[in-house]
Amino acid sequence: MTAVTSDLIRRIPKAELHCHLDGSVRPATLLELARDQHKTMPRDDADALRAFMKVDDARDLEEYLERFAITLSVMQQAEAMERIAYELAEDCAKEGVRYLETRYAPILNVREGLNLERAIEAPLRGLARAERDFGITSRVIVCAIRNMPPTVSLEAAWVAVEYMHEGVVGFDLAGGERGNPAGLHARAFAHCAEHDLPCTCHAGEGDGASSIAAAMHACHAHRIGHGTRLIEDPALMAEAKAAGVAIECCLTSNVQTRAIAGYDTHPLRKYFDAGLQVSINTDNRLMSGTDLVTEYGLAAKHLDFTFEELMRLARQGFTNAFLPPAERDALVARMDAEFTALRRAVA
Repeated sequence: MTAVTSDLIRRIPKAELHCHLDGSVRPATLLELARDQHKTMPRDDADALRAFMKVDDARDLEEYLERFAITLSVMQQAEAMERIAYELAEDCAKEGVRYLETRYAPILNVREGLNLERAIEAPLRGLARAERDFGITSRVIVCAIRNMPPTVSLEAAWVAVEYMHEGVVGFDLAGGERGNPAGLHARAFAHCAEHDLPCTCHAGEGDGASSIAAAMHACHAHRIGHGTRLIEDPALMAEAKAAGVAIECCLTSNVQTRAIAGYDTHPLRKYFDAGLQVSINTDNRLMSGTDLVTEYGLAAKHLDFTFEELMRLARQGFTNAFLPPAERDALVARMDAEFTALRRAVA
């Protein structure tokens, strides 16, 4: 059996489908942007700031999300957002990521004068530049926020649809889950569905399986962000499998938010063995102190995923990308060639 090492994982072609832009800022960049914008950071050294931003003490999802106020404070200018997107794609490329979908809520980036359009265009420019420089294909998912009015979510959906041929490939609902039902935002998701913009939805992370059902039934979700509580409802799990609904798993983040007790109990293994579509993702690289190589390694160490199974997981990431079908099929074909070459190289 092939030993699963970090170097080998890095060589696996990977897709990153659940990665928040405002949760994945380099600490040194945070400090530099803060100085340029005359903002205050909680620490003035990159290593100390990295340690501070890693969430090890949250009691739940809501406490985990509190750190985002720090990154968002320097993400109110187009140049900063473009830079952060570029650097994220560069970091991903170094980890063997061939395809990245980064998500964020543009409504949170307009507090100092940007409009929604410029808040979308800036990261797209950064991602396009990274694609030219590093060969990584990157796209954007626009998020709405659960505890904001449904009218705000509908506005976000309108803008997402407006840019769906410019690099926006999906729509999402994020934020504190418990007490903020996804169904309240159904009009926004309906607008996306009417225009064939794929939808994902954070669900089953801070609330139960019924939250996942709402995402699937009321919000046209093709994928579920986290979905850790799906395991509690076998009927819904069977429905998700039959419908091809994919689960975006984020191991470290789920431990931090207390969605699961520990890595060994994460349902990723059970989902995979049951034949569900699943992928491994980072969620928030800064707040979770992680990268995609680390997350794959955790699946191998704690959930006994073999090299071949990690390859199958990686492929499911590509097959569940929110690209138009022809682009997705071409991407999968290129990656299949890479998977075949890697298998031969390690045989």
